[in-house]
Amino acid sequence: MKVAIAQIAPHLGDVEKNFDVHLNLVERAQKNKADLIVFPELSLTGYTLQDLVPDLALKPDESPIFQRLKQLSEDISLVVGFVEEREQGLFFNSAAYLSDGKILHIHRKVFLPTYGMFEELKFFGQGKNFLTFESPFGKTGLMICYDFLHYGAGYLLFAGGSEIVIVISAAPGRGISGKEGWETSHMWELMGESLSRFSTSFVIYANRVGFEDGKSFAGGSFIYNPGGRLLAKASYGDEEFMVTDIDLDEIRTFRKKWPYKRDEKPEIVLEALKRIVKAYED
Repeated sequence: MKVAIAQIAPHLGDVEKNFDVHLNLVERAQKNKADLIVFPELSLTGYTLQDLVPDLALKPDESPIFQRLKQLSEDISLVVGFVEEREQGLFFNSAAYLSDGKILHIHRKVFLPTYGMFEELKFFGQGKNFLTFESPFGKTGLMICYDFLHYGAGYLLFAGGSEIVIVISAAPGRGISGKEGWETSHMWELMGESLSRFSTSFVIYANRVGFEDGKSFAGGSFIYNPGGRLLAKASYGDEEFMVTDIDLDEIRTFRKKWPYKRDEKPEIVLEALKRIVKAYED
């Protein structure tokens, strides 16, 4: 299987221009015989939207943009980030997985950072679930940016049988690490290595680049195999188009070697969490 990651700098507030970027990169991915292309968080709109959110929201079942994306997905699977209007006046930071001319799954960001430079909870509703779904390449789960840093979210996809975890992100670069990239970039990579190894799943992380409202987005997109080995990493800070071969048979190889999935007991975790939550309420 070939995976393309489009590490782009979206045009803030211009869905049509961003769609044209998507179209060009989908065509490029097809020329490279990619089976899947992954775009970053809010790839169709840009990130620091604030009061623009209602004006840029799309209803996937009605949107002409999504009709065109569905047509593109007849030849290649794709993951895009967008503002979703699920109900009248209710907006979500969402990711859609399209394949075979259909939307297979929409994930709505659950953990909305609202501190420091981040203001998402002011403008977006919170998603409620982390669900896996059947894709052409195996059982797949989606996360959006800050979701990925809550290890309970990764556990839920693992318990749901994920074989491929796709994370789309708009993560700024912060902190000097003393080596290449930002301190925060290494944080994302550490989570990618950990989740891939202990869930024995592929982890595909697509981050954006560029500048918006004083924020510098970090890039550094990556892919880890089910053994926690880095297969590919994009540059920090620059736009990049990256195509990587992954061997889906490695899922079976590493699950035979490391039986974390076989030995997992989600029912025990569930009962323990019930006791913990009850203690919080008391």
